[in-house]
Amino acid sequence: MNMIFDTIKEALSYGFMQRAIIVGVLIGLSSAMLGIFLVLKKYSMIGDGLAHVSFATVAIALFLNASPLLISIPIVIVASILIMELNEKAGIHGDAAIGLVSSFSVALGVLLSSVAGGFNVDLFGYLFGSILSIQKSDLWLSVFLAAGVIFTVIFFYNDLFAITHDEAFSSVIGIPTKRRNYLIATLTSVTIVLGIRVVGTMLISSMIIFPTVAALQISKSFKSTIVISSMISVFSVIVGVLGSYVYNLPSGASIVMINAAVFIVLMGYKRFVRS
Repeated sequence: MNMIFDTIKEALSYGFMQRAIIVGVLIGLSSAMLGIFLVLKKYSMIGDGLAHVSFATVAIALFLNASPLLISIPIVIVASILIMELNEKAGIHGDAAIGLVSSFSVALGVLLSSVAGGFNVDLFGYLFGSILSIQKSDLWLSVFLAAGVIFTVIFFYNDLFAITHDEAFSSVIGIPTKRRNYLIATLTSVTIVLGIRVVGTMLISSMIIFPTVAALQISKSFKSTIVISSMISVFSVIVGVLGSYVYNLPSGASIVMINAAVFIVLMGYKRFVRS
């Protein structure tokens, strides 16, 4: 046990670990706070779809020898809005719209990689996360993102609550549903792009889904779900990142497994203890 604590103490002395934990916590907090609106509106898989889009944007950035972050954020935001438009105007349901955009994006990314003859970078890090790739710029962007998400949820809480439960009625009573949906989509897009540094494109959607679904097992209100899911997400990130260092495991997969373990425990509690 002392050896584990010594290893954790050693880990926390490194700048890259400090950045990984801070960025991970901020991304986890943002994902959890946005998750309830996406899950209850049956858009939970938008995270997975936008993660596939981010893979294509990374391929585009590397193909153009540009910054992946600067290329990814605007394109992923446009993709999230496109999904909303396909759902609203083309009559394509959310999951189908997500599938169309994500499959096209993966195909584009693979084609660009093939045309370029492969990239001289470790794409494994973009697919499954790499805490070593987290820079100070990611840290500051994560701070601004978390502040924006917290402000949005608090300031527009009543509107978002109404839209989540009955969007048609919300529109009738004068709530600007389209603008609110675009706001959530934009924040989700930025969260996805920054989150791939921590858990990768293949796993980022789990940070949106798992904490919310786990919190729904024991929460008694909409607000309590947000609070509990945020706590679960922050806990999973801290334990996952530190555990990955101690046991030499992939950080992204470790975070997801902690999230999954919490979900299983809370689901068991709901089924066998509360029932």
